[in-house]
Amino acid sequence: MLKPRVIPVLLLRNQGLVKTVKFDKHVYVGDPINAIKIFNEKEVDELVFLDIDASKKGGKPNFSIIGQIATECFMPVCYGGGISDIESIRKILKLGIEKVSLNASAINSLDFIKSAVTTFGSSTIVISIDIKKSLLGKPLVFDHRTGKTLNKDLFDYIHELEKCGVGELLINSVDKDGTMSGYDIVLIEKISRQVNIPVIVCGGASNLSDFKSAIKVGASAVGAGSLFVFHGKHKAVLITYPNTEELSELIK
Repeated sequence: MLKPRVIPVLLLRNQGLVKTVKFDKHVYVGDPINAIKIFNEKEVDELVFLDIDASKKGGKPNFSIIGQIATECFMPVCYGGGISDIESIRKILKLGIEKVSLNASAINSLDFIKSAVTTFGSSTIVISIDIKKSLLGKPLVFDHRTGKTLNKDLFDYIHELEKCGVGELLINSVDKDGTMSGYDIVLIEKISRQVNIPVIVCGGASNLSDFKSAIKVGASAVGAGSLFVFHGKHKAVLITYPNTEELSELIK
């Protein structure tokens, strides 16, 4: 078995890093470039940067900060936020980013996703899906721009994306975001069984045991935010990452 990727998922807002709880309560946690330098030293597998305001405010990607990120990173990077056209993807890739994460643009147009896959290849296109459960516990697609769930069946949507040829899915649980209460393992297992493409999971991780549980039920990669930037019960900002020995335990 290949070693699963362990990915810090970092949220950009106004050129700084923030952490959220259930997509709310934004807390500033530092400068992205300083964070990258620390993650470089810790030899992380991959980084995901998501600009959480770009699509919400109808803006374009911040190419300046993206260029800085690409220059500083020694590991593969996936960037998402405000990407709604082919030329933006092309520019981001030329800056040195390996993959792009599309969320709002996938909700808006599957034809755009097909075009992106055809133009840049499956391995370049990651689709991020935010999921929030209804009062009855049904998982629904959540649109962070409006703060509302959509009348869109989650599993139908996932199958449509797979047919478009996307390379990976990034699944983020709104209900678990920032809570450090553990992943939604039941949902992760159900999604992983539904598709034949890699699934990255995010939302709720609090320790390596959570990573191991998600991998056991089918996750190809595990992502986290709070776990890598907060330390202790008072949540002091301290960037961390598992060492080689700890990572090796994930596949035992």
